[in-house]
Amino acid sequence: MFPFDDPNAWVALLTLIAMEIVLGIDNIIFIFILSGKLPPAQQASTRTIGLAVAMLSRLALLFSLTWIMKLTTPLLPPIAGRALTGRDLILIFGGLFLIFKATREIHHKLEDAGGEEVQSTGVGVTVAGVLGQILVVDLVFSLDSVITAVGMVDDLSIMVTAVVVSVGIMLLAAGPVSRFVDRHPTVKMLALAFLLLIGVTLIAEGWQFHVPKGYIYAATAFSVLVEMLNIRASAAAKARRARVAATNS
Repeated sequence: MFPFDDPNAWVALLTLIAMEIVLGIDNIIFIFILSGKLPPAQQASTRTIGLAVAMLSRLALLFSLTWIMKLTTPLLPPIAGRALTGRDLILIFGGLFLIFKATREIHHKLEDAGGEEVQSTGVGVTVAGVLGQILVVDLVFSLDSVITAVGMVDDLSIMVTAVVVSVGIMLLAAGPVSRFVDRHPTVKMLALAFLLLIGVTLIAEGWQFHVPKGYIYAATAFSVLVEMLNIRASAAAKARRARVAATNS
């Protein structure tokens, strides 16, 4: 039961909610990119189910704390001087999967003339296939966020509340964010580049090279800011051309 009368519990809850939202950004991007390959009528429901799966996977891991702690035990003999644990292997394979998916999507956008057709019609893409891939990536992202949450708070009710609230906020933001990305295709390319960066980071973490998340999110935030300025500049230039055309006519 959540301790409503404890101010420290509220501080911990707000901190965890913010952390879950920040750590969930890469997960949301992946869900948007995969669901965007489905027919338009199925995209919104698939995003909702994907976020629900993310919440359930986090909750399942929270209630499996004993299993999570065992993941920090070395499973293999030292490789290049590093003894890999279960968590390390999950992060490495999850990073490789993200790099593969992001590279494939970028290839379709740059080289494959049929890529846009698949994206718009959903040919060859099923909801079950998309949800299966979301489940795999959810496990990787959830594992890292849950381990971080366990290190910050020792009250399970606070962690569960933070997960539910953060996913609720993501659900509210899912529609507007998706529509914005659909209107601005260059943002989607930026998102794919972000997934590549996250994939490399996961592999580095799996090999026990710690990469401060602050650097990654700061670089991403700067890239997004530059992209927003480009969008504003493009819109202003388009408006000026329209005014000039109206004046000349």
